[in-house]
Amino acid sequence: MDVADLVDGDRGTHLDLQGIVDEIYQALTPRLGEGKVADYIPQLAHVDPHKLGIAVVDVDGGVYKAGDCDEAFSIQSISKVFTLTLALGKHGENVWKRVGREPSGSAFNSIVQLEHEEGKPRNPFINAGAIAVSDLVLAGHTPREAIGEIVRFVQYLADDEQIAIDPAVAKSELATGYRNFALANFMRGFGKLDHPVDHVLGVYFHHCALAMTCAQLAHSGLFLAAAGRNPLTGHTVVSRQRARRINALMLTCGHYDGSGDFAYRVGLPGKSGVGGGILAVAPGKASMAVWSPGLNHNGNSLLGSLALEMLAHRTGWSVFGP
Repeated sequence: MDVADLVDGDRGTHLDLQGIVDEIYQALTPRLGEGKVADYIPQLAHVDPHKLGIAVVDVDGGVYKAGDCDEAFSIQSISKVFTLTLALGKHGENVWKRVGREPSGSAFNSIVQLEHEEGKPRNPFINAGAIAVSDLVLAGHTPREAIGEIVRFVQYLADDEQIAIDPAVAKSELATGYRNFALANFMRGFGKLDHPVDHVLGVYFHHCALAMTCAQLAHSGLFLAAAGRNPLTGHTVVSRQRARRINALMLTCGHYDGSGDFAYRVGLPGKSGVGGGILAVAPGKASMAVWSPGLNHNGNSLLGSLALEMLAHRTGWSVFGP
């Protein structure tokens, strides 16, 4: 079924979100298994590619789910949204002295731009940028303390103490993360990291190994849909301005060198991970998460991206208009 087939219908204020989610899941079920799992991380190579989960949590607390939405998966780079939020809370605008805010146009693990830009990563969502952010989160802590702080923060956002790190995934990344070691050592050589490389990467690999369900992930992003405040708990997480700016970075940089295409097709702030998950935000409306392990050539979930494109079309939630 083409995306256009799901556009028809009333996009008024009384959307049948459960019906829309079910419809999208059913439309994509025949395509389960498409894409390529991230087999360069050995633990992720074993994930069943025939999975698809969708969860939407609106700002009024409504939860709409379909498929494998309650099965935990490795969120990988989606965690970079949460570590950036923590780093901004600790260091404020000084974060931008260490990492930029521009799209990279390069692969997520590329070292090319670091050479030309003296070790300052383009944005906090490529691997080099997230390693720099991990260094900032590590300030004043041991690696174990920093990892614990990240886990507790995500538990707080999702209002779920069951969220934890998958130790097998963290170990797998540590054993095979040669490019990330290269990036970190390169930045250290330019004086862009304050802490030992093994400490910084210990934090980085562990936060990428967070395991969450689509339902938990959608809940964790709700503060970005509600101007920095979790409407379900009443807790203010960040200021309205900071939430808007994090959303802006997700829109422009959240899908690596596929960010422009995602903005074109979906039109929502989003952050992908090579575990096959995507967190997306419709400001003022809802937070949503999808998971399908098969990736496209940019390293983003193939069916997950398509599911969000269908959802944005069917609801009219694109930030660029219905």
